[in-house]
Amino acid sequence: MPDLLPVLVAAVVAFLISGVWYAGVGARLASLHEAYASPRPRALTALVELVRNVVLALVTAGIAERVGVSGGSGGLLLGLVLGVGFPAVILSGSVFHERVPWQLAAIHAGDWLLKLLAVTAIVGAWQ
Repeated sequence: MPDLLPVLVAAVVAFLISGVWYAGVGARLASLHEAYASPRPRALTALVELVRNVVLALVTAGIAERVGVSGGSGGLLLGLVLGVGFPAVILSGSVFHERVPWQLAAIHAGDWLLKLLAVTAIVGAWQ
């Protein structure tokens, strides 16, 4: 079981990164998909996103622990591999199969890459 303090720190940092990222692209999101034109209540969104980021940090910390990642640079390498490997595959599938605009997928891919780099650097540095 990973140490909970770095997991919680990483989850909060990921939450803040996403908040800044999406605040910067909010108008563009609304033009790409109707779901962003009428967002959900802020408190509910914050709660859901915080829980999602705790899960992300917990899973990522578990992977880092299992594969023996130690140090911030090892964490960044793991984050880069995970950031390219998983979100890129999932989001390219949504572009191809569900006809999601590639610009929307690119926005989400950027968020995922930044979050994964931050989370893995934090949990790696703690190991």
